[in-house]
Amino acid sequence: MKSFLSFKISKQLQYAIEDLGYENPTPIQSQSFPVIQSGKDMVGIAQTGTGKTFAYMLPILEGLTFSNQLQPRVLIIVPTRELVIQVVEEIEKFMTVRVIGVYGGVNINRQKEAVSLGTDIIVATPGRLYDLVLSRALQLKSVKKLVIDEVDVMLDLGFRFQLINIFELLPSRRQNVMFSATMTADVNELIHDFFQAPSTISVAVSGTPLDNISQYCYSVPNFYTKANLLKHLLQDSENFRKTLVFVSNKKSADLLFEELEDSFNTEVAVIHSNKTQNYRIRSIENFNEERTRILVTTDIMARGLDLNLISHVINFDTPAFPENYMHRIGRTGRAEQEGTSLLFSTIAELPTKEAIEELMGIQIPIIEMPSEIEISKKLTYDEQPKLKEGYNPIKDEGEGKGFHEKKDKNNKVNKGGSYKRIIKKKYKKPKTKGDKNFNKRNKNK
Repeated sequence: MKSFLSFKISKQLQYAIEDLGYENPTPIQSQSFPVIQSGKDMVGIAQTGTGKTFAYMLPILEGLTFSNQLQPRVLIIVPTRELVIQVVEEIEKFMTVRVIGVYGGVNINRQKEAVSLGTDIIVATPGRLYDLVLSRALQLKSVKKLVIDEVDVMLDLGFRFQLINIFELLPSRRQNVMFSATMTADVNELIHDFFQAPSTISVAVSGTPLDNISQYCYSVPNFYTKANLLKHLLQDSENFRKTLVFVSNKKSADLLFEELEDSFNTEVAVIHSNKTQNYRIRSIENFNEERTRILVTTDIMARGLDLNLISHVINFDTPAFPENYMHRIGRTGRAEQEGTSLLFSTIAELPTKEAIEELMGIQIPIIEMPSEIEISKKLTYDEQPKLKEGYNPIKDEGEGKGFHEKKDKNNKVNKGGSYKRIIKKKYKKPKTKGDKNFNKRNKNK
């Protein structure tokens, strides 16, 4: 289908598509629409940024009729709180339906009240959904369509137990729709156990680089030199107009944010799982609306979220898993827009860089670092060389003994025995009527 006009949908949805400025469907949208609309189970394999949310949302909304029932008819499960909020907002743009988003990190009692008022669609993270079901605030017996988006992420986050139990609680007669960027053994197992002869639509195989993303690499010696290079590049605000910077962990994210904040003030923000929900939502809104130009984050932002028109993705750290690199760079170059990806790589990170190139089947071009960049001698704790203590026979000989263990004249360990004898001798217990010898002596008398 080359145009949304060829989709068999209501005028209300057609008008909504036109108002939002969508013209032509992406491949995953055009191939998924007839399958989902037919009611068959479907598995979609597609990269981040190919329009998966719209691919399942449009046919489901088209088939949703008016109802007064309290329990939801459509269940959409996604991995993160931010993605719950995004999906709810997207649904509300297209049609006036009752839709509720539930996720952890907020008061569950308010969500119980909202669910009790009734809803057509519930969008949820697996953990909070399972909590609501266990507390009997939510029943799943009326669910006719189940959508699981970014299922591989949920399994990586450890939600397998909740997902399987949710499957068991759902009615057997339902339509299952699943989207994933990668097809792992765990994903295959879920499909085999709970899907009925699903149609598989594969638009982009994991590891295939997106053609509209230009990729480059800088060889940089350490963290603080990377920070110097990043600050130099970000000075060009016209070119780096909206930049997403990925780091490997929360500690590095906070450290890099401190380095950038002095130079860019309110232009930079940071997001990771330790930040409060309100802060994370506000930071994403500011970034999308271009009030913030630079967003430092961990892999929490690598999947699912629809971040608009990102000019550059910078991998400040080389990700340990090659697939994560693909998810990260998929944040730019979305909806056929041009994007740029930059990778900062040290010598220690060279093996992971080579693994990424092997997965993609290409070599990332290396560009020379500008001569004016200061090579920092300052190292982070993880980069500092670790001193290994040499052989110490005295320490090795005594290793494993308690602090009060001493050797006697025969070179045998005395585990505190002498200490006990001293105590016993010094504080000799007096004879009493309860003592056997005392009673024996008195009897003889």
